[in-house]
Amino acid sequence: MKWKRSERLVDMTHYLLEHPQKLIPLTFFSELYQSAKSSISEDLTIVKDTFEERGIGVLVTVPGAAGGVKYIPKVSEKVVKEVIDELISELGHSDRLLPGGYLFMTDLLGNPELMNRVGKVFASAFCSQEIDVIMTVATKGISIAHAIARHLNVPVVVVRRDNKVTEGSTVSINYVSGSSRRIETMVLSKRSMKSGQRVLVTDDFMKVGGTMNGMKNLIEEFDCTLAGMAVLVEAAHTDERLVDNYYSLVKLKEVNEKDRTIKLEEGNYFSKGGYDR
Repeated sequence: MKWKRSERLVDMTHYLLEHPQKLIPLTFFSELYQSAKSSISEDLTIVKDTFEERGIGVLVTVPGAAGGVKYIPKVSEKVVKEVIDELISELGHSDRLLPGGYLFMTDLLGNPELMNRVGKVFASAFCSQEIDVIMTVATKGISIAHAIARHLNVPVVVVRRDNKVTEGSTVSINYVSGSSRRIETMVLSKRSMKSGQRVLVTDDFMKVGGTMNGMKNLIEEFDCTLAGMAVLVEAAHTDERLVDNYYSLVKLKEVNEKDRTIKLEEGNYFSKGGYDR
């Protein structure tokens, strides 16, 4: 079967979007579409220009016999601001206010379209780094972790508060919760990670950073490296942060439970270099 160019472009675009961060040899496309490498290169140039113009991402070409092309998801500054503004607008409703200064976010975390965009925003911040695993704590950070992992094309590991028989042999640590100052436990299956992997941790909400710090300590138990931290919403806190190398999209600046008012602002995503200006 001889593919028409329009058919090649559609199918090639779909394949690249479904396999982010994967180096694909030109011979793969050449054999698949029964076309010369020169024609494939021309097609990829069209896709590359369209991706960059539309803010979908970038195509990186690696020369040589072992080279190929790789799609790297990366959003524009405009798109990041749109996502942040939407989050601030949605989270600013007074009926989201919960006791203790927390916000109800379950509906947003369960919104696949929004989480996909959030995942791509965070993936853009780490697209130039080597990331092997995304880690989060059960349960609310799971949707964010999978969204980021989708765009970085890496697996997700979920830390639990208690041991499950289905996890097999586990590693557990005790850590101090930043907000309540209580001793908490984290458990992770020994099969979840391999020594030497670079791990990106994420969560939906952070006060002082006790949970993030606990995951950092757990990573060290596996002889792995912390590659970065990504949090959807951070709370402005007068106490000293237990972590400082993190990216946030939204900051919960002030909560007045009596008046039921919520003050939100842009997080530190841009100030931490999440978008390369």
